[in-house]
Amino acid sequence: MNKSYIIVPILLMVGFGFIYKKAAHDIELVEQQEQAELDAKAAEEAAIKAEAERQAKEDAERRTAEREADEAAKEAKKRADWEARGIEIAEATAEANAEADKLAEQAAELELKLRATRNERDAQAGEAFDLAKKVELARIAKRNAELEIQRMTAMVTKRAEESTLTEMPELAAQPSR
Repeated sequence: MNKSYIIVPILLMVGFGFIYKKAAHDIELVEQQEQAELDAKAAEEAAIKAEAERQAKEDAERRTAEREADEAAKEAKKRADWEARGIEIAEATAEANAEADKLAEQAAELELKLRATRNERDAQAGEAFDLAKKVELARIAKRNAELEIQRMTAMVTKRAEESTLTEMPELAAQPSR
């Protein structure tokens, strides 16, 4: 057989090996460049992501601080309103207690005046009753006296009628003239 059948394929194979090696090297360089680009993009994306996370964290911290400040302000306002209402209620209570004390004193004074007036009315009613009793007793005494006078008059009249002294003497007939 011909030596060329062996040499040509070997030469072609060696040539192919060099070409393959160079192409593999070029492919490896392209892959390294692509990997470097991917790494750069990943690094850039990671930097962008880190920056976005940092901004998000700052925004979240700022919003949290604002919310806490708002809540603290609302709580302070609630507390101030609560204390103001408490002071108003205390003042109103003090005024009401003072008014109640004043009215209690007036009620006590009026109760004393009422008691004195009732005692005076009772005393006057007792006096009026006593006077009415005396008047009635005087009327009864007057009536009894009148009855006694009538009885005495009737007795005197009866005795006088029965008595001979009260009779008219009979006159003797006078001589005619």
